[in-house]
Amino acid sequence: MILNDLRIITLLDWLENDCLLSVTDCEPASNDASFRRYFRVTIDGETFIAMDAPPDKEDIAPFIRIADLFKHANVNTPAILQRNLADGFLLLEDFGSQWLLDELNDETAPELYCRALRDLLPLHTHETLLNADLPRYDETLLRREMALFEEWFVEQLLDGELPPELWANVQRILIDSALEQPTVCVHRDYHSRNLMVLPNSELGALDFQDAVLGALTYDLVSLLRDCYIDWSDEQIETWLRDYFEQLQTANVVECNFAQFKRWFDLMGMQRHLKVCGIFSRLHLRDDKPDYLKSIPRTLHYIVQVCGAYPELHEFQQFLQQQILPEWQRGNF
Repeated sequence: MILNDLRIITLLDWLENDCLLSVTDCEPASNDASFRRYFRVTIDGETFIAMDAPPDKEDIAPFIRIADLFKHANVNTPAILQRNLADGFLLLEDFGSQWLLDELNDETAPELYCRALRDLLPLHTHETLLNADLPRYDETLLRREMALFEEWFVEQLLDGELPPELWANVQRILIDSALEQPTVCVHRDYHSRNLMVLPNSELGALDFQDAVLGALTYDLVSLLRDCYIDWSDEQIETWLRDYFEQLQTANVVECNFAQFKRWFDLMGMQRHLKVCGIFSRLHLRDDKPDYLKSIPRTLHYIVQVCGAYPELHEFQQFLQQQILPEWQRGNF
């Protein structure tokens, strides 16, 4: 049991003296890209997850609220069993330690992605979520996210600069595409390291506290063009067409597939620009260099999308001539 950390001592004290639970073991479960930490605790022979979210750095109120909204929409999230808002502690149902990422291979992927897409559909169709009072994925937020690419990846990591007019044009294209899509509930991190494979073979969703109302294709591209694993273009299009047909049946989309694919591609580019910035910030500011390993895949997605749309060809050339060589020369 870990006893050399004041936050953990306080957490265990809360569980044992306030919640009257007998904790016999406490081990790290996982860290994520925020200041939250998770511990697997054993209580009366059963395991649970204790979340540690320091109140000066993380607000757990959105986690609690979104968990409740998702439960009402039959989205499978961990049950909240005990809560301590003052200290930033939660006791959660244990979804185990099998990430979707761990279970994916050529044989398992079709069935597992079918489940993941099935579980995504309520976020796009359930009235409780569509009418929820959630923040909007508006132009301000979209711009703020893309600014991470410029500040942390290009300027801070590569010591480079983006041509202002070119960058402004790219942002305008991506923002316009995002804002013209149907508005749905967006998980914002629906991918293979936030989906757990449960003992009953169902999936459970984690890290949902930043949910917003925004573009239809955001979670879809997070899942299918995942920063941690990639699939062939042919396989991605098969999954994408299948899901498009489900959205048509549910009367969520009225466009043709070509338009839907464009939304998907450009939404993915916006997300991957943001992610490059976040991964760079995690390395430079938070001393988490492992995230740099996923930048080459993320850059590849960006360059690939630019190549598919003439209005982005100039940005593709800039990336290929300036950014990629700087990245490859870097010693990070």
